[in-house]
Amino acid sequence: MKVLVYSAKDFEIKNLEKSNGNKHKIRFVPDALNSTTAVMAAGYDAISIFSNDDASLVVLEILREMGIKYITLRSTGYNNVSVKSAKRIGLKVANAPEYSPHAIAEHAVGLLLALNRKLILSNEQVHRYNFLLDDLIGFDLNGKTVGIFGTGRIGSNLVRIFHAFGCKVVATDIHRSQYLINHYDVEYLPLEELCKKSDIISINTPLTYETHHIFDEPLFKAMKSEAILINTARGGIVKTDDIILALKQGDIGGYVTDVYEYERDIFFKDNSKKGIQDEQLQELISLPNVLLTPHQAFATKEALIRIAETTIYNLDCWEEGKTCKNELGFETIML
Repeated sequence: MKVLVYSAKDFEIKNLEKSNGNKHKIRFVPDALNSTTAVMAAGYDAISIFSNDDASLVVLEILREMGIKYITLRSTGYNNVSVKSAKRIGLKVANAPEYSPHAIAEHAVGLLLALNRKLILSNEQVHRYNFLLDDLIGFDLNGKTVGIFGTGRIGSNLVRIFHAFGCKVVATDIHRSQYLINHYDVEYLPLEELCKKSDIISINTPLTYETHHIFDEPLFKAMKSEAILINTARGGIVKTDDIILALKQGDIGGYVTDVYEYERDIFFKDNSKKGIQDEQLQELISLPNVLLTPHQAFATKEALIRIAETTIYNLDCWEEGKTCKNELGFETIML
């Protein structure tokens, strides 16, 4: 099978080549998929895309005209793909659903600890030979209430981690995990009630029509003024305007995030020379109670190997005419 890999990063090419083992004819390009670059897929059977590539209806129609039959994502989330449209026009789509929920969960906790214990500021001070502690006061996680919005693979790992810290864990999810209830005393609550009770809230749910901007001004007003919000899911779940206002007004204590609502065309690039024009992002990262990382939560050695293996597995299944367990059923309407 001839495969074009869009948005190919240097750190993932080696793993993809190793997992492929010369089975498929793969070409790597750094270009992101969009309505302009879709024509590059002419002559290929399949493409592989990343989380910030554009696979909307217009792009999918161009891909179909170019002869593409299969799309395999190097990510779990697929909010960037019009999956119902793909099915309608005859394209098969698969994702990488289980590459490493541990990587995401561990990064979420790392972000929380870094902001709470002022690790970035502390490091900067020490490099200036300033060893005062006045601005470095945090709080114990032990005894705090942590709200987990979404108790799937990543959320379940976070339940275990925060339980080990001695936290009380509450959760919101359409599907309640009896295992988490029985083994970790998780209490399921409506989202607004979770926000009222929690000292820390972690977002671990896909971006859908239902979750788009679900964290907005009313929910921020419901939170404790010292609460810290963690987002390692998708930027669009949080309404950016509203969280900036909430942080500036002191409605919540802090925001740690690995994602940003408008990160496409900004993230995964070195913008250090030309800067960025996104004034919202500039304001967000300028706030002292915000810590943002560039969508790196997935980036562990183990996760990258698993993503590569899953990508090649999906291609193998299609080429061999086998059922692909990662093929999207299209039952969920995504943004």
